[in-house]
Amino acid sequence: MILVRHGRTTANTSGVLAGRTRGVRLDETGVGQAQKTAERLAVVPLVAVGTSPLERCRQTARAILKAQEGSPVTATERGITECDYGAWQGRSLRDLAKEPLWKTVQTQPSAAAFPGGESMLAMQARAVAAVRRHDAVVAAEHGEDAIWVAVSHGDIIKALLADALGMHLDLFQRLHVDPASVSIVRYTASRPFVLTTNSHAGDLSWLAPPPKGGHRTRARRRTADAVVGGGAGPSATT
Repeated sequence: MILVRHGRTTANTSGVLAGRTRGVRLDETGVGQAQKTAERLAVVPLVAVGTSPLERCRQTARAILKAQEGSPVTATERGITECDYGAWQGRSLRDLAKEPLWKTVQTQPSAAAFPGGESMLAMQARAVAAVRRHDAVVAAEHGEDAIWVAVSHGDIIKALLADALGMHLDLFQRLHVDPASVSIVRYTASRPFVLTTNSHAGDLSWLAPPPKGGHRTRARRRTADAVVGGGAGPSATT
């Protein structure tokens, strides 16, 4: 699963917590970021692209789809939509930093519940359930080597990475997820493997599965076991 955060928006630059506000779109920089990420992913044969229903994510997903040679299945996944920030939505981050709840969000997010919205624990639970369900469907239909993209939001992706890393939600603010960044998680029967976080550049061709009928090398063979000592790493030639 490749996690992509949407590109930069006008709300990001103005310091406003957009939340689920409608009509928040990518700014000029965000469009360029989405295009750059799409170009990085063009070498990866995606079988599916799931996206949050919010416009900024759908814009980013369209850029990714346009760069693909194949025709990935597309789906709107409400489970990975933005956190419901309730009464915090639409307010400036500067003002929100004065609220007593701000400290809880920063230091103990598992205890944070937004007034009129959802708790951060509920946010993580529904996002994790959504991507694991979607990943299982992709694997069943296309095989364990199949690769798909989920286009979502900063806090959602941080919560997903925290779960995959076995981190308590209270530690998820230690993670950073920039606009249009790429993070990669591989789910197995025994554990998730986090392969990349907050990546902005670099070749991703090593993700591509071998051609049908080809033979996977020992180094590339999928396994649920961790490689003791770290292993040889990916190679575009294998």
